[in-house]
This record gives sequence, C-alpha cells and structure tokens, in this order.
Amino acid sequence: MSASGGTRAIVAALAANLGIALTKFIAWAFSGSSSMLAEGVHSVADSGNQLLLLLGGRRSRRRADRSHPFGYGRERYVYAFVVSIILFSVGGVFSVYEGIEKLTHPHPLENAWLPILVLIIAIGLESFSLRTAMKESGPQRNGLSWVQFVRRAKAPELPVVLLEDVAALTGLVFAFIGVGLTIVTGNPAWDGIGTLLIGALLVAVAIVLGIETKSLLVGEGASEADEEAIAKAVLAGGEAERIIHMKTLYLGPDELLVGAKLAFAGEHRLADVAGAIDAVERRIRDAVPIARVIYIEPDVWVDPAEQHPTTDTIVIKGLE
Repeated sequence: MSASGGTRAIVAALAANLGIALTKFIAWAFSGSSSMLAEGVHSVADSGNQLLLLLGGRRSRRRADRSHPFGYGRERYVYAFVVSIILFSVGGVFSVYEGIEKLTHPHPLENAWLPILVLIIAIGLESFSLRTAMKESGPQRNGLSWVQFVRRAKAPELPVVLLEDVAALTGLVFAFIGVGLTIVTGNPAWDGIGTLLIGALLVAVAIVLGIETKSLLVGEGASEADEEAIAKAVLAGGEAERIIHMKTLYLGPDELLVGAKLAFAGEHRLADVAGAIDAVERRIRDAVPIARVIYIEPDVWVDPAEQHPTTDTIVIKGLE
C-alpha cells in the first residue's frame, strides 16, 4: 500500500496525533479549557482512524478465496467509511456537546499560558503531517486540484489523511482563537464557542468523507481517460470490428475489472477468436496496468437497421 495508499503519510499522521493528544490532555488537566479537551479527543479519534487505515490496507492484501473470488481490495473502502463514522461520532458530536456544556456552565481558565503553548506546538506537528500527506499525494494528482483529487482518488487513505489534517489544523486555529479571546476578555464563553466550531468542522468533514467513501463502496468505474485508453487498446489491433458495450468496476484501489462484448467477423474460427481475445487483453493491460481482471465476450455484430422482422418472425441475437 506504500505506493498508492500513502503509508508514510498515515504513519506520520499517527505519530503526530499521538504526541499531540498527550500534550492536549495535559493542557486540559491543568487549565480546564474545553477547547483543549475537544482537541484532545479529536487527536485520539484521528490516531484510531490512522490505525484503522493501516489495518484496512493489511486486510485488503489477503488472497482471493471461494467466499471472495475477486479478493479483499475493497476492504480499504470499508475501513475508510468506518473512519468517517468515528470522526463524526467521537470527534464531532463530543466536541459539540462539550462546547454546549462550557457555554451553559462556564468556568475560568487556569494556567492559560499552557494551552496556548500546546496549541503552538500542535500546529507545528500537524503542519508536518499535512506536508507529508501533500508530498505523498503529489505524484498521484496528475494535475488535478486538491478538491478534484479528494473526489476522484480511488485509494481512500490519502484523501482521508489530507482531510483529517486540514480539519485538525483548522480546529487548532479555532481553539487558539477561543482560548486567546478568553484570556484577553476574561469571558470563558469564547472557549466554548471555539469548541462548538471545532465540533461543527469535524461533523462537516465526516459527512464529506462518508459521501466520498460511500461512492467507492457502492462501486465506481474507471475514469474517462482510462476508459478511452482501454477502448483504443481494444480496437488497436484490428481483431475486433467494434465494441458492442463495455463496463468497468474498481475491485479495489489498485485493481480494475473490465468486461466487454466485442464484435468479431462471423467467419472466424474459434481458435482465431481465442487468440484475438488474448491479444486484446495484453494491450489492455499494457495501456492500463491496474486492469487485472478482464472478461471479453465475442459476438457477431448485426446492424439493427438491417434487421426487418415481420409479425411472424422474432429476431433474437444472443443474450445481451
């Protein structure tokens, strides 16, 4: 998974979040800041999420068996979806609850300098994690904007880490502003407002992650560029007269299924058609290496305009 899944980005985020979570909880214990508590829970949730992504990558590499003949590649999508649920429930909902609690039962901060110091350190560590995720994502963007990359990426790990890191950095800024205004004004309500903003941010990111990973779980086809490359590869050798229809499906981030019905000349022998199909499959794999599972059905094309069935005759051309 290190190439497409961004293992280095996940490990960097895990190390950063574990260290940040510890310092945030220490700051909360000594200062009583609800923003620090919310951020600490957020970092713990993020750490658990990175462990889940690593586990999903490991389980997805299991060999295909009788129960799962196409393998376990889509387990990475399942674990990414679980991450979005955890981010919503543990991080977002808890932060909203804690913010409301702080607004309804305000109490002054103690040792206010400590959360400010921790937030500055945390911003630095999260920036390192985000920089690593962006560096790992660079070779896979192919000129796409960051928003397009998150929406179109088939490997879920990097988009998840990117969104988590952006949410973490933004949340730290909210916490910094909330704690800072509490210190300046002496009004602890600002700390509660900062906590509410953190919760709303995490809920929004979790919803985006859930929508994107749900699409992958349901099943997405190849990109337009890959479909065009596959179609050109099919027809390049001249064995097939045309593509009657073709469908693609990602079995996992690194494995694409291609199914196509191709029209061959009716006078070809079976051995000739079999050899032609083998040649077509080789060209498809050369053009799109992740197209590892290919099924091609040969057929004889009959132009619908040339068919003139009468009321007494029904023309049936194979199973579509």
